[in-house]
Amino acid sequence: MTQSIVNTTAYPFKFESGKLIETQSDGKGKNVTLTVPNCRGRLPSLQASRLRSLMLEAHNDPSKIVAHVCSYDGLSSRLCEEAGFPILFLAGYAMASAFGLPDTGYIAFQEVAAKIQEVVRVSSIPVIVDGDTGYGGPMNVARTVEGFAHAGAAGIMVEDQTWPKRCGHTRGKNVVSRGEAFARWQAAVDARNNGLDIWIMARTDSLILGYEEALFRAKKAIEIGVDCVFVEALPDRETMARLRKDLDFPVFANIIEGGKTENLSAKDLAELGYCGVAYPWTLVAAKLKSIRETLEALKGSFAVGKPPTVLTYQEVCEGVGFDKYYEKEEKYAYEGRATGANGHQWEK
Repeated sequence: MTQSIVNTTAYPFKFESGKLIETQSDGKGKNVTLTVPNCRGRLPSLQASRLRSLMLEAHNDPSKIVAHVCSYDGLSSRLCEEAGFPILFLAGYAMASAFGLPDTGYIAFQEVAAKIQEVVRVSSIPVIVDGDTGYGGPMNVARTVEGFAHAGAAGIMVEDQTWPKRCGHTRGKNVVSRGEAFARWQAAVDARNNGLDIWIMARTDSLILGYEEALFRAKKAIEIGVDCVFVEALPDRETMARLRKDLDFPVFANIIEGGKTENLSAKDLAELGYCGVAYPWTLVAAKLKSIRETLEALKGSFAVGKPPTVLTYQEVCEGVGFDKYYEKEEKYAYEGRATGANGHQWEK
């Protein structure tokens, strides 16, 4: 059943750029010439190049947008890729939820860096990572950008909230001064330009101070050299259209069910000129709902019979990757091993 529902709905936006860049290796070593488009860092990153190319293509074509759901761990990210999404986004809200925490500044650099490594090991598409405020001053921002890039992130979002920050659609957030915000984004851009390439999105929550303040900060971020800007919690279609008219530059949106932003479709946002849209809460909501419903059904079965079968044993094993593991394991067969084809669990 799990395979029967994998990618049955086609991803609606088709991209010419952002394809996987790879070579065929014979294991002996050879010279390879690669063209890496849209590279900005001193050291090229194939995944950052793919991500930047996708966002630029969407920016230049109002029929396209890089629409994606936000994931929180290796399994949820792999399922997003299997479903046909072109990129992944490890959002702070979703990652915090995986720790059983709200998105209020609890998790920081090392936990997120470990999560990046967990995800890039099981996926092949570019990964954007929520870098929050950079976890300190501008020097911390630079370290965060460098560390996330070397952990495998293709993109990073750096915002201008105070620390501890919180989800941009919840109560109690505040922003730092213009000077501090600009220093953060400058440090991020310098880290990219002088090191391993990474796509940088500047997020501003300064709409709480008025539209003109948010626009001023967004324009300054563009001047500094970021790749994309995101004004958090724009309220409606009119304001979103106004921002895109005021900025001839890649702009990003998110849609949170029941949040502060009008729930427009991805197609509507593409037509407004937005290059990307993220859905940070969707998988968190699905996780909460499905686990709670299953727990109630399991309790209800205790006194009356067998527990409910959510998926078959084989479907669960396939879903978490046992079948692929067993198949790969056969490459390393040796006489006398305790697992694999000589054991009970592998069947051709």
